[in-house]
Amino acid sequence: MTIFDPGLTQPVSRTNSSTDLNGTTASLGVLMGHVFRRSSGRGWRLRRRSMELWPHWITKLRRFVPDLALQTPLLQVAGDEATRVRFHDLAGQRQQLGLTTLSAAELNGIWPGAEHGGLRSEQDGRVDPLKLQQSLRLAVGELQVGLVAEPVEAVERHNAGWRVWRAGGQHDDFFAVVICAAMASSTLLAPLGHDRPMAPVLGQALRLELNNAAIDWHHWPAVLVDQGFNLIPDGPGRLLLGATVEPGTEAAEDPLALMRSLHDQAPDWLRSATVVEHWSGLRARPVERPAPLLEHLEPGLLLASGHYRNGVLLMPASAEWIAAELNHNLLITGA
Repeated sequence: MTIFDPGLTQPVSRTNSSTDLNGTTASLGVLMGHVFRRSSGRGWRLRRRSMELWPHWITKLRRFVPDLALQTPLLQVAGDEATRVRFHDLAGQRQQLGLTTLSAAELNGIWPGAEHGGLRSEQDGRVDPLKLQQSLRLAVGELQVGLVAEPVEAVERHNAGWRVWRAGGQHDDFFAVVICAAMASSTLLAPLGHDRPMAPVLGQALRLELNNAAIDWHHWPAVLVDQGFNLIPDGPGRLLLGATVEPGTEAAEDPLALMRSLHDQAPDWLRSATVVEHWSGLRARPVERPAPLLEHLEPGLLLASGHYRNGVLLMPASAEWIAAELNHNLLITGA
């Protein structure tokens, strides 16, 4: 097995780079699995499976990064009465998964002004994406895996398998190839006759230092979601704030200001906070197809990309799907 990734030799860090980060590094690692509004279909099945697998992944990866953790719970604020009713119904259906509703009075000490209450998920939450990548790199280091820190320029059919061309002109031959290159996936697939366009969607995040308030994070959830914005305690007097907010590849100033104000509903202590760090990154969203793209396109050619806003959440289920498809492909070909 060989992994091709030009970022393999770069440290897992956001230091000295606020733009051009990959989706996982730029993300906040939020896991919104059990609060998914649908109760059927592939999207729900993938979320359920990932949430089942995450505790096992954390247990295994903690050997490499001991403070890696599944941080819970997640609290989603209802923005209107219709959402409150939907949350109430969802909690009734998924009590066994740890969903409960909170009234406006119960939320007042955490998020004043949430007049429609919210939904609390005991098992949803967050995984630190930087620590996750660090642990995965160390875990891969113990396996017999080739690591090539070069970009791939092309993939072509070759004999009964596939030839992978590197940017430097070298090539390697494989029985099977898994393409998981986000926006670049479309470029690699087009010459093979597979049309899988992706649209870039920019996500922005802030690390804030609170100036005029001493917030007791002990009463806070690991993640609070309001109007699609994620707020995450980040140590004494610090907060992470982020969301996937705009199409395209360039960060505009207005969405950043909107994120700071939460549509003019942010509390004073958040409005007055100082920005310590700001970064952004791109998510690949499939065009006219549901995310993610998990497809066995041809014998030995798999696509696992376009996870949009749920790359970290769906990582375990996607990895399980890839392993199953590769094993099945090997069995039916006898290779």
